[in-house]
Amino acid sequence: MNILVTGGAGYIGGTVSRLLLAGGHIVTIYDNLCHSRREAVAAGANFVEGDLSDRGRIEATLREGRFDGVMHFAALIEAGESMKYPELYFRNNTMATLTLLEAMHATGHDRLVFSSTAACYGEPESTPIDERARLQPTNAYGESKLLVEQMLTWFNRIHGFRYASLRYFNVAGAIEGYGEAHEPESHLIPLILDVALGRRSSIKVFGQDYPTKDGTCVRDYIHVSDLADAHFLALAALDRTSRLIYNLGSGQGFTVREVIESVQRVTGRAIKVEEHERRPGDPAVLVASSEKIKAELGWKPKYPELDQIVASAWQWHQQRYA
Repeated sequence: MNILVTGGAGYIGGTVSRLLLAGGHIVTIYDNLCHSRREAVAAGANFVEGDLSDRGRIEATLREGRFDGVMHFAALIEAGESMKYPELYFRNNTMATLTLLEAMHATGHDRLVFSSTAACYGEPESTPIDERARLQPTNAYGESKLLVEQMLTWFNRIHGFRYASLRYFNVAGAIEGYGEAHEPESHLIPLILDVALGRRSSIKVFGQDYPTKDGTCVRDYIHVSDLADAHFLALAALDRTSRLIYNLGSGQGFTVREVIESVQRVTGRAIKVEEHERRPGDPAVLVASSEKIKAELGWKPKYPELDQIVASAWQWHQQRYA
């Protein structure tokens, strides 16, 4: 297939691009490089440097490429930042995606796999969370993604647009030669690994009074290559259906302190902790039910254990900073 990957110089988009290329597909990456570098673009991929808010550039890219599908990863992703600057998230995540959808419709492209988020659910009423749960984001990041899902519903209904919305839980881990490298980094596992490598003196833990086993937030972690597999299955499934919504997680919840303990086991190094107040917009527990995508598309994670995920990230981290 010939696939356009927006945000393909980032962590998840870059992983998906590399695995698509390894599978013999043609890949064009569209990225503005605002939080990544040109070197992060997968070897063998075509590259267009551009912003999704530039209607002319994305439309020209679509017209020239005549793609079989679009995988849309380009977005701002920091929930905490979104509570300080919500306007950035609605402009970059919601409005820019509308520009992409308009350009796709204008050029006859009607298949999209959308990078959504568990943040659409907000504070869950029960766990594990399945796709029927109430959508009530507690931060502007989640709201910016939920608004896109609502737009996709209407594009499907009115324009016959075919899409899969994949609601990620916490993505982590690495594939051979490529892993998580946000600039700046804000995700828990790579931050703890920085401490293990001596690149940071300690890890900040936000909130010790949540209603969980040790007072810290509980999250569900999924290996990035398992996430990529779900994207491939979802795009193929759009041949036979026009609208798919799936959760993607392991179905297991781990507290922040348990993740720190996993890193200590894998690396054999002590991790110093700094305790801080809660951050606004952080739900106490987010754990996925991914039974729907398993039943309907046959998806099965290859790396279900937290220590496996951490070990792959640790290998990448050591290579990156060797």
